[in-house]
Amino acid sequence: MDRFIIEGGHRLSGTIRPAGNKNAALPLLAATLLTSEPVILQNMPEIGDVVTKRALLAGLGVHITPAGDHAWRFHTPELQATEPDAALARRIRTSILLAGPLLARRGHVRLPRPGGDAIGRRRLDTHFQALRALGAQIEVTPTEYILTCHHLHGTDIFLDEMSVTGTEQAILAAVLAEGTTTIANAASEPHIQDLCNCLNAMGATITGIGTNMLHIDGVTSLHGTTYEIGPDYMEVGSFIGLAAVTGSEIRIAGARPREHRMTRLTMARLGVHFREEGDDIIVPGDQELRVQEDTHNAIPKIESMPWPGFPADLISIAVVVATQATGTVLIHEKLFESRLFFVDRLIGMGARIVLCDPHRAVVVGASKLFGEPEGLPSPDIRAGMALLIASLCARGKSVIFNIAQIDRGYESIDHRLQSLGARIERARS
Repeated sequence: MDRFIIEGGHRLSGTIRPAGNKNAALPLLAATLLTSEPVILQNMPEIGDVVTKRALLAGLGVHITPAGDHAWRFHTPELQATEPDAALARRIRTSILLAGPLLARRGHVRLPRPGGDAIGRRRLDTHFQALRALGAQIEVTPTEYILTCHHLHGTDIFLDEMSVTGTEQAILAAVLAEGTTTIANAASEPHIQDLCNCLNAMGATITGIGTNMLHIDGVTSLHGTTYEIGPDYMEVGSFIGLAAVTGSEIRIAGARPREHRMTRLTMARLGVHFREEGDDIIVPGDQELRVQEDTHNAIPKIESMPWPGFPADLISIAVVVATQATGTVLIHEKLFESRLFFVDRLIGMGARIVLCDPHRAVVVGASKLFGEPEGLPSPDIRAGMALLIASLCARGKSVIFNIAQIDRGYESIDHRLQSLGARIERARS
């Protein structure tokens, strides 16, 4: 099992470019099943979850070939199966997104319970609500889901929560459904916009993109296309946090600054500022990190919210930044009840954090962090990256185990950070 060995406390500098958006790549891979013509996806991140999803598609009969640097060609003239490999499907959360395309293409699918990060309960009820509304019959067993339909039909759907993958599921099933579908209370993150834009390039008719009300006129078939995946804004947010806590000046190239307006407001509460140059974000070095109190000296709060609010996936990064900001701040992760459990590792490194309950933590900074040479386990993708950032900020040596979790979401992160001067090595246990 690989591990990272990190020597922290050093200044970084240079330019780094975010990889393609992981959360766009995974539903787009599922979308390639909706047509018998070739689809080329560019700017595909080479990360663990994408490798697993490609293997799942190959097992269903998809012909997959390289099509350039970080580009892949997917061609499915015929589906050879509607039961994805169970062991692979259990590794990732988005294996459930195969349901909509396979129902649309073949009318039947059998899926095991999906895997993914252990950050608390991740309900699938919104997926099933949408698929049933579109005409699917679903049998739920303790270990798997069996879905069938005679044909999918357009309908009016009001999602019971603003679920990202639930919205994606509804979109993937509705584009080939007969008639018109409206999806209200839809999520609208950049990766959902990527999915809609790619499907429109394939011949779908989706309007309302970027809003919480989508209108989809079903079509009888989709055709092939070439589509470039946008930058991963979770990586951008992570690099902003990394620059801030290490006092480094870092340019994040091709960052789409407009997608980071809430990140700008949220990080400013911790004294972190950045500027834009065209499509780049520049984080200045040596910023004085200080919590900006609310009116009447009230303790401010950083909370996760649906898009365009502050993303839940950046809460772990915000916690690390808060440990280096003078003052007190409340972190409120509303979505996942296990997301904040990693803070005990930060406390062991010297952070002053009170975990109030599974969803809230009070951080009192600034704290001097010290390396953890005995080892830090990476519990999930985002907490793993947060511990990596904390280790680069801390004095001394740290070791991070279970880095396959980080590799699931961040492509070659050790090599890319080395280009900034980070002292990080990958070693095999």
